[in-house]
Amino acid sequence: MNIQNFLKIKYPILQGAMANISDGKFAATVSNAGALGTIASGGMMPDRLKKEIEIAKDLTDKPFAVNIMMLNPYVEKMVEIIVKEKVPIITIGAGSPAPFMKKFRESDIKVIPLISAPIMAKRLERTGADAIIAEGNEAGGHIGRMTTMTLIHQSFDSIDIPLIAAGGIGSGRQMLATEILGATGVQMGTAFLFTEECPIHKNYKEVILKSSASKITVIGETNSMPIRLLKNNMTKEYRDKEMKGADLFELEKYTLGSLKRAVRDGDIKDGSVMAGLTIGQFDKIIPVKDLLQKIMEEYHEAKSCLLK
Repeated sequence: MNIQNFLKIKYPILQGAMANISDGKFAATVSNAGALGTIASGGMMPDRLKKEIEIAKDLTDKPFAVNIMMLNPYVEKMVEIIVKEKVPIITIGAGSPAPFMKKFRESDIKVIPLISAPIMAKRLERTGADAIIAEGNEAGGHIGRMTTMTLIHQSFDSIDIPLIAAGGIGSGRQMLATEILGATGVQMGTAFLFTEECPIHKNYKEVILKSSASKITVIGETNSMPIRLLKNNMTKEYRDKEMKGADLFELEKYTLGSLKRAVRDGDIKDGSVMAGLTIGQFDKIIPVKDLLQKIMEEYHEAKSCLLK
């Protein structure tokens, strides 16, 4: 299936949902540039989500998505808002959309869950999902255990619906590699941090510009909640406590609100500066439209070389 025709977008690229970053204005900007912009409801209350959807609808007539987390205590209210506001596409994290599939189907909403293991792909296909996002652990933020290359290959073989690759994708060559493995499109998060319109503090942009993959680490592995982010004071303190056997409740104080501190206040020392392993592929901040055009040019160049 052609994912552009299916989602009514110009490029086979979805903007990954980044909590406390992906708001209605940014999602609209991405959609207007030809990809699928996504509002991240993580960290939002229902009223805020409604406001961000309204903002996106005011700024674009192109399709956009809302990402919802099934573990959110307000998920039922979030779903009601999404249905009422006629959001065309939703991406799903942290659970199954099964309890709400009847509502989504009645409202003609396309449902695209995210997975981190192949076993989840078939299970979610059976719920009626329209496509699957398979995200490898090269991604920023919360991650699974499998790499993108192994996850895409094994997930593609297990389902009959479109597969979208995520994790460690920031160039046209990487996009082509996932296509060879069976993906019909890609989702990117870290790449969009390097855009002029991305609503993160200038300190956040400056530090990721100066960083490489060697500056990235993973915390939370002992409590089965791994997070990929930039090394700083917060990650060091977290890991020290983690290695000493601190429980999840004690560790939460190091992450509670730390992403907001980095995104909004520019606290790059004690805040959570989430980014994936593609961080070293970018050396400047550019407009969203230029990023997308660059990736597509790289993709077509790589594909033409492959076919020679």
